[in-house]
Amino acid sequence: MNKVILFLTVLFWSFLNAQTKKEITFKETPAILKINNDQIFGTLTTPDLTKKFPVALIIAGSGPTDRNGNNPMMKNNSLKMLAEALAKNGIASLRYDKRAIGESKAAGGSESSLVFENYIQDAKSWINYLKQDKRFSKIIIIGHSEGSLIGMVASAKADKFISIAGAGEPADQILKTQIGAKSMKQLNDMTFPIIDSLKNGFEVKKVDPMLNSLFRPSVQPYLISWFKYNPQTEIQKLTIPILIVQGNKDIQIAVKDAENLKQASKNADLQIIDKMNHIMKIIDGNQEDNMASYNNETLPISEVLVEKIVSFIEK
Repeated sequence: MNKVILFLTVLFWSFLNAQTKKEITFKETPAILKINNDQIFGTLTTPDLTKKFPVALIIAGSGPTDRNGNNPMMKNNSLKMLAEALAKNGIASLRYDKRAIGESKAAGGSESSLVFENYIQDAKSWINYLKQDKRFSKIIIIGHSEGSLIGMVASAKADKFISIAGAGEPADQILKTQIGAKSMKQLNDMTFPIIDSLKNGFEVKKVDPMLNSLFRPSVQPYLISWFKYNPQTEIQKLTIPILIVQGNKDIQIAVKDAENLKQASKNADLQIIDKMNHIMKIIDGNQEDNMASYNNETLPISEVLVEKIVSFIEK
């Protein structure tokens, strides 16, 4: 009889807790970070709670990816969905358009003046911005894709760090792997010397026009600054709790990358999520379905991912 009562009590509290979490509403307000003459624009998502709650700084990935996880060619709302899922679990978040992207386009300046350190400093400034808000109990950095590396370098003053689909090798090695996978020796011969020169800190004056999308002169300063950072070295420097999350349906970043990060850090917990792709969505089909998800704004992100993140933050 006592066992039955105990079971019913646990069931009741579990049900009550689930109901409470489901009932948490949230609101979104604009956030503006002012750095010198520049303005970086973001969205602060906060649960409607009277007590203090954690806040996550969500850092988007590479290319023209905006605060919601979208770019001019694709709309999947992955980062927006993540922010909303966290809020429903009592966790605030701030996501933002990086320099030169979305509403923060003007802050990018000329392409040739933008370097990786700009993104790192902006993330650090957002952390300081969040520290001024007395509603927040702790600050967690969530870096997605390239945002993982930015977050690693910026996380020294944060309480926890989460890497989602983060690279486990320096960007120059990733580029070589991606180019080499095309099995075109001529392309390798054209691009690898350029990558090596940039890795060593030297710009390349003459670039074949067909390679301008990757190595045009105006983007080379950024590549030089980016190539300097090794994710395994950077994650090793962190003394705060770390969660590394990777999907096994990711066609951009491999499970091996996550394993490399885990191996480099004694403070990290590694979670491999079955069927999750690069934009945090579950793919039951083939590669064509995987690619289609990048432009599907209604397909939800992984529930397991949200559960793992919430559990890690609440620990």
